[in-house]
Amino acid sequence: MTPQEMVERALARDGADDRVVIVEEGSTANLRFAGNTLTTNGVARSARLTVISVSGQGVGVVSRAGVRSEERLAEVVAAADAAARDAQPAEDARPLVDARSSGDWTEPAAVTSIGVYSELAPALGEAFAAAESGGRRLYGFAEHTLTSTFVGSSSGLRVRHDQPTGRLELNAKSPDMKRSAWTGLATPDFAGIDVAALDASLAQRLDWAKVRVDLPAGRYETIIPPTAVADLMVYLYWSAGARDAADGRTVFSAAGGGTRVGETLSQVPVRLYSDPAAAGVQCAPFVVAHASSRESSVFDNGLPLEPTDWISEGRLTNLLQTRYSAELTGLSATPPIDNLIMTGPEGGRSLEEMIASTERGLLLTCLWYIREVDPQTLLLTGLTRDGVYLVENGEVVGEVNNFRFNESPVDLLGRLSEVGASKQTVPREWNDYFTRTIMPPVRVPDFNMSTVSQAS
Repeated sequence: MTPQEMVERALARDGADDRVVIVEEGSTANLRFAGNTLTTNGVARSARLTVISVSGQGVGVVSRAGVRSEERLAEVVAAADAAARDAQPAEDARPLVDARSSGDWTEPAAVTSIGVYSELAPALGEAFAAAESGGRRLYGFAEHTLTSTFVGSSSGLRVRHDQPTGRLELNAKSPDMKRSAWTGLATPDFAGIDVAALDASLAQRLDWAKVRVDLPAGRYETIIPPTAVADLMVYLYWSAGARDAADGRTVFSAAGGGTRVGETLSQVPVRLYSDPAAAGVQCAPFVVAHASSRESSVFDNGLPLEPTDWISEGRLTNLLQTRYSAELTGLSATPPIDNLIMTGPEGGRSLEEMIASTERGLLLTCLWYIREVDPQTLLLTGLTRDGVYLVENGEVVGEVNNFRFNESPVDLLGRLSEVGASKQTVPREWNDYFTRTIMPPVRVPDFNMSTVSQAS
């Protein structure tokens, strides 16, 4: 069965008042390399069927991989119908999204192949040779996934989206394995990637690390590059549920009740927003919800997504909302969108220009092992990784030890002293879950390096 046939046959079966069917057909191509040598490559396929049945106001959701036959399809539908009949009324129950159809609904599912690396693979080979002659070792991987998602419902909805997702990570190490540097990027198609420039940046960082400077814990002026800003802002975004805020559970809860929507979080006029059509980070223009939660609702499947400001001119503008939670909070329905963009004032400087203007401070590479300490302040802790550098009089003078940090991304917004020029990046910590980000480098005058880390 084609994905479209699966949708139609699942919807045609009796047993429920309403039904939403989601079919995802995915393919993945990957390259892995270590010690300046390609080690593995391969292609994989996947398929998943999710049936959401509604009986009265009860909802049943059943999801299965590898459903190919009519018999298996019938089993999944019957299980979802039975779960709906046994369920308590769903608090988020709403009429299904109105009928509409994507113009490419009938087209076959999109598929990736190893050919997506036709430009990248030769460039990697050249980078391996350059690294070998330069006395360093390159490790990492490239992964490209193409997922076609088909959403149909008994209301007549028939929409689809083809989502390409690509990421490249490069890690360079010295021959004695004591110095390490990392870089990464996100891309929809692996076209036009300057691997030589990435390798050159890693070589420079390894050279910086030849000089070691030990520093104690403390608060330091710190330049945070786009990848680390992405990790912090993605966690902020994931924590921005309107319902939890209205219930007094999060950093976005107002004293005395309600939410902090309308409150100024940053004196610097930053904008944090999502836009399904944003160049380079395009994503699904409609809601795809496999289950209901405090920030998503299966009844919203297919709901069109529009450009949405979460923070505008430094002011909290919107929080993550379903149609149901919007009624509870009195705010607009603003469902999650699968990309995140942060910009500052026009004329922001590049990371290199920010380094050149620094009298004394730290330059981070990336953050990892990020964990939440306190949801009421969104205090996070984690470690620095693959290079923290000391900058003096506009130049990097050496690598310092790693640190554990304790910071709230919301609090950081209020302490920004500079926001640079935004560029497409990839979060180091969260790129298994969230890859589509455009972020600036930022300067913080007093980033809290709470303890020295022994990680190396």
